[in-house]
Amino acid sequence: MQYLSTRGHPERKRFCEILLEGLAPDGGLYLPQHYPQVAGTELARLRSVYASKGYAHLAYEVLSLYIDDIPADDLKALCIKTYTPEVFGTAAIVPVRPLEPGVFVEALSNGPTLAFKDMAMQLLGNLFEYELARRGEELNIFGATSGDTGSAAEYAMRGKHGVRVFMTSPHGRMSPFQQAQMFSLLDENIHNIAIEGVFDDCQDLVKAVSNDLDFKSRYKIGTVNSINWARLLAQVVYYFAGYFQVTSDNAQQASFTVPSGNFGNVCAGHVARMMGLPIAQLVVATNENDVLDEFFRTGVYRVRGSADTHETSSPSMDISKASNFERFVFDLLGRDGARVDTLFRHELSANGRFDLSADPLFEQAHARYGFVSGKSTHADRLQTIRSVHQAFGQMVDTHTADGIKVAREHVSAGVPMVVLETALPIKFAATIVEALNQEPERPSKFDGLELLPRRVRVMAADVTLVKDYIRQHCAHS
Repeated sequence: MQYLSTRGHPERKRFCEILLEGLAPDGGLYLPQHYPQVAGTELARLRSVYASKGYAHLAYEVLSLYIDDIPADDLKALCIKTYTPEVFGTAAIVPVRPLEPGVFVEALSNGPTLAFKDMAMQLLGNLFEYELARRGEELNIFGATSGDTGSAAEYAMRGKHGVRVFMTSPHGRMSPFQQAQMFSLLDENIHNIAIEGVFDDCQDLVKAVSNDLDFKSRYKIGTVNSINWARLLAQVVYYFAGYFQVTSDNAQQASFTVPSGNFGNVCAGHVARMMGLPIAQLVVATNENDVLDEFFRTGVYRVRGSADTHETSSPSMDISKASNFERFVFDLLGRDGARVDTLFRHELSANGRFDLSADPLFEQAHARYGFVSGKSTHADRLQTIRSVHQAFGQMVDTHTADGIKVAREHVSAGVPMVVLETALPIKFAATIVEALNQEPERPSKFDGLELLPRRVRVMAADVTLVKDYIRQHCAHS
């Protein structure tokens, strides 16, 4: 399988090359040259594998369609090592539970950091360690988090040989639990940098470093953000697992609602759908930071500045530059790399927006690709958390509540709607208490988390300062 850049760079690369690389040399994102097709007998075979052997073997089958430069036995062993009941809490790994007629919740948040990011990050940690050992190299991961990516990456990479993590986050904008999860990790290979700004400032720093090809090469910079194709690929698997759990045969369709800020989670659903998984609709649920909802309603993609990025009670979605969105636009525009380059590198930089409303291809976002969207506010979150708890005795976190609110607006008769549960309620306890007047359950391993010693550096949103910090800590190792 060869991979290409969304911005038209002529070079083609193999999986293990882009695993360690992040952005393409032209600033684009990597996608496979084609999506392997799994309709018909192949989909039936995957259903059978999942039913008889479980999630890890399904992961191997899906990943092996895209990864041909890791020996099959090694790739299978990595999947089996990653997706275990010990790590993810249940043999099902991603169990689906009914919520109300026609609506289901797929639990993706039973991993080490209680968020869906663990589903890909645990695999990525093992892939990195494997490939670096093959090459005899080291990697410095430089990332950005709005809450969950950071802790998932750090828990996956802590103690891993040959890997350092430099993780930026918006200073003071994550929940207390999220901050404690990250900053209490004292491992020598983990570095937390709290940036004075919002998540988009952190993401801009990652892109600036990735686009400095000399620095990137000299200091072996890689990424675990969802701009990394390997992470997005790992997420494709749980769409198959969710589909198989809510359908009895492959003639049935299912829809998925995805709380979305950076578009990575729902982009994995887009990939699954392009492969032939019978997905009727992909429902994008945003919070008050509704740049994605605005696009799917109007055709206008308009990023917001820091001052216009709202601080909300679903903070992991407080994002106004959806870095994965470029992958979908590439497909939407017929894989026209030159046009994507013009939109994202030129128009977006110059105007902070682009407008596809008059382009006939925009209509295909829904008609061909199945995308619809909706928005949820703080009041909606509180109401949804209350209604779910009162009616079904279930407690959901704020982001999943955004998903349920929007999912209810798009349910179709006879088509199961699967809401992706993206975190456990304990990560956002203050809003749960506001909604229900009771504390969410805390897994015992996190007792006293907020009282642990912390190691974090607060820094201005200045790429020069960040580079100096990376240089300093690479030199001292």
